[in-house]
Amino acid sequence: MRSKVYPDATAALAGLLKDGMTIHAGGFGLCGIPAVLIEAVKESGVKDLTVVSNNAGIDDVGLGKLLRTRQIRKMIASYVGENAEFARQFLAGELEIEFNPQGTLAERIRAGGAGIPAFYTKTGVGTAVAEGKPTEVFDGETYVMERGIVADVALVHAWKADTEGNLVYRRTARNFNPMMATAAKMTIAQVEHLVPVGEIDPDHIITPGVFVKRIVALPEGYEKLIENRTVRKAA
Repeated sequence: MRSKVYPDATAALAGLLKDGMTIHAGGFGLCGIPAVLIEAVKESGVKDLTVVSNNAGIDDVGLGKLLRTRQIRKMIASYVGENAEFARQFLAGELEIEFNPQGTLAERIRAGGAGIPAFYTKTGVGTAVAEGKPTEVFDGETYVMERGIVADVALVHAWKADTEGNLVYRRTARNFNPMMATAAKMTIAQVEHLVPVGEIDPDHIITPGVFVKRIVALPEGYEKLIENRTVRKAA
């Protein structure tokens, strides 16, 4: 059986990237983003991408790098966040944006991973979010139909993994990563700690290895950035 562990992000992405593809990118702000894998996507030069992510982080970090190089054609997101280039491209009509309420985006991804092609929700009814989408009345209330999302590739960040791809996420990094890992034709995980099979308590596994096809172990001292640091003044 071929090993799921690859020596670096470039090798892990080899043969998968193509112009016009759809990519899931896990994380929330800068928390739990697959930064090393995103950097490899940038270096590949692939373009016209549709990227599904809660937001695009900040300028020149994570997905901000792909925005700067104009490799992203469309963002499916819920938040512009702190990324000035994201906002600039959107307002200038240079970037296609499909905004989603945050819970709706999460459910669209979860539905894609569960094989559910569409679902109905009250969120967004009567707003621009519902324009052009089918609606239905249930129990006297109007609901709008939302489609599930399945990407060509999902890029996720995990705290720990074994060599079979069983993943454990740590704290807030357990945001969009778990659901995205199930909702793509190919899932690649960058992991902080890679251990042999059997060293993770089965009760602690969040994403089973059956969903993960390729793994990249992050280098010692990998820096996880903080989007906004707030500290209390000393008394």
